[in-house]
Amino acid sequence: MTTGQSVADYMVVDLITLAPETEINRAMNVLLDRRISGAPVVDKNGDLVGVLSKKDCLKAALEASYYREWGGTVAQHMTTDVETLDAGTDIVTATKAFLNSVYRRFPVMKEGQLVGQISRADVLRAMNDNWG
Repeated sequence: MTTGQSVADYMVVDLITLAPETEINRAMNVLLDRRISGAPVVDKNGDLVGVLSKKDCLKAALEASYYREWGGTVAQHMTTDVETLDAGTDIVTATKAFLNSVYRRFPVMKEGQLVGQISRADVLRAMNDNWG
């Protein structure tokens, strides 16, 4: 069962990304100010090296309260074992990936390069467009 639609048809391509060397408190403010749950982390070459989520920031904030000071970089707090989806993945397969994962969004790759990001809401919109 496929829709003929792919992740590329519904992904966000205007991405907010973070750099590994960014201070964690600055990165947290980016997530809060932009009202996003997480952001891909890319190195100077544009390669995906991790994802920073609000959950990662919560851990950093808890550490900061314990040690009474903010510290560290995105690289020290980000998730490095990143689950991604290929831009050509069909929407039904992407929906199954979300159901089998704790993540709310996936970076989208094409030929090894980060080309977008897709969220649960994007996939739900795709399913609704096709069957709603």
